[in-house]
Amino acid sequence: MRNRQMWMVVFLLTVIFVTIAVWSQRGLQQKQIPFSELMGLVESKEVSTLTITGTRIEGELTDGRRIRSTGPDNSDYYLQKLSDGGIVPNFEDAGENIWVTVLVNGLPVALVVVVVLMFMRQLQMGSGRAMSFGKSKARQLSDAGKRVTFADVAGCDEAKTELEEIIQFLKDPRKFTRLGGRIPKGVLLMGSPGTGKTLLARAVAGEAGVPFFSISGSEFVEMFVGVGASRVRDLFEQAKKQSPCIIFIDEIDAVGRHRGMGMGGGHDEREQTLNQLLVEMDGFESNDSVILMAATNRPDVLDSALLRPGRFDRRVMVPPPDLRGRLGILQVHARRTPLEDGVDLERIARGTAGFSGADLENLINEAALLAARFNKKKVEQNDLEAAKDKVSLGSERRSLVLSDEQKRITAYHEAGHAIVSRLMPELDPVNKITIIPRSMALGLTQLLPEENRFNYTRTRLSSTLALMMGGRAAEELIFSRFDTGASDDLKKATRLATAMVCEYGMSDEVGPVAWEQREENYLGMENRRRDISEATAQRIDEEVRKLLSYAYNHAKEILQLNMHVLHGVAKDLLERETLDGSDFESIILRLEPVQPQQSLS
Repeated sequence: MRNRQMWMVVFLLTVIFVTIAVWSQRGLQQKQIPFSELMGLVESKEVSTLTITGTRIEGELTDGRRIRSTGPDNSDYYLQKLSDGGIVPNFEDAGENIWVTVLVNGLPVALVVVVVLMFMRQLQMGSGRAMSFGKSKARQLSDAGKRVTFADVAGCDEAKTELEEIIQFLKDPRKFTRLGGRIPKGVLLMGSPGTGKTLLARAVAGEAGVPFFSISGSEFVEMFVGVGASRVRDLFEQAKKQSPCIIFIDEIDAVGRHRGMGMGGGHDEREQTLNQLLVEMDGFESNDSVILMAATNRPDVLDSALLRPGRFDRRVMVPPPDLRGRLGILQVHARRTPLEDGVDLERIARGTAGFSGADLENLINEAALLAARFNKKKVEQNDLEAAKDKVSLGSERRSLVLSDEQKRITAYHEAGHAIVSRLMPELDPVNKITIIPRSMALGLTQLLPEENRFNYTRTRLSSTLALMMGGRAAEELIFSRFDTGASDDLKKATRLATAMVCEYGMSDEVGPVAWEQREENYLGMENRRRDISEATAQRIDEEVRKLLSYAYNHAKEILQLNMHVLHGVAKDLLERETLDGSDFESIILRLEPVQPQQSLS
């Protein structure tokens, strides 16, 4: 609004200035002549009109030229001469044109003064903004908004316990300091994206009952040198005035990376900001009543001085939720979503291994949108299953029309995966088989974990390799040829076999050695390297190829022994397009598959 008013004033002044310029130009077109010459033109009948204003005379000649002169004030001789020349002058009062004179002569000066004043005001405003660069942009949470508490957080009980202790520090510090303890100065929340670090910070703000300042790490850094450090100082000054309080910095890795690793050397803006943050956290001045909380998903790139005791005393890990945590998160997000009676959230939790809290919230939201699309009163189990598949696998591509031959190849490919997974040891049961295209895949076979797994045996990994090879083995047995449909399976299998040899030490030939190492460069990019000889690299390649070939041959053997099961599952898939776990299990029990005698372990 202020800018609009300013431009309106500039526009009006411009119009006035142009008008004055036109009037001035008109005056310049009038030729100033002596009074004697004017009287000569009157006697020679060359003057057509005259206008007399006091002693000012303006006129127009018969040839169209305009003239002006100065004469006596109402002299009888002068008026008689005009009458003899046939001129009847037009008399005007001098007071009527005084405002025109003032306008013509004074308005340009006034316009210049106004423009200069506006220019100076803009400079002052710009100076004010420049001076405000060093002010902190932290937002202080108020009680007016929606309050988040620990009741709204699930799936990270250990992290909640650590943070509840921080809240007790702030509410009753004497309880802990009477024995010589010291209140932690900093709490670093670490975890993968979407695990709930920021949500935990908001819950702390809702539970603590003390002032809570929130800011992002990227808001400290500007293009002007020294601004970030100034903002850090201003932030802590505000916090000290309202202590005890909490400061929360989200994505602190934006300013907390290792010093000396940037492209700008040791004096760039980010490092100055980090140095000031280090001083404020644990310098000469005490900040005992100000607790700094920070969140990052890249703790490995943070400067070691930032992580030492006395700065970030507490490091709280926020891992992806386990089965019980996923169930709790689903129950929290399902509070505002009406569910049909009999909905099994535990089944959804078991089928979402690896999902973060954000993924699970998105799942509930997608299920609600899907139910609303079909005008349902409540969300049903099939809505949750469809939402789970959409979040993890992508939307169905029913518009992609496959030929009958392509559908047949896909059906046998997925049937091969499912049968091998059913007959191999230590694998999870089949949850769904479909030949409906999703994302970039033409079909999929989905397993349902029965429990949380943190360690994987060599037998399980070898069975997983055979499962990945089951689709290509089925295509070779039925169609006696290969196509590109198994390319993603081969990539995953090669990656897993390489990890078994180079990272997990599961090769008898190579031995229990971790040959592959992961490193991170100063740009945060992860590199993998092998410090090995050419002979060792050749042995590793041979072992990887041996694991893959053995898994492929084993999958092929299983399918050869159970060709009747392969045909039966593929036939049902072609008819129904999708089989759930119970449908597949009923087919297996009806056709009685043959277990292989050979072991992969």
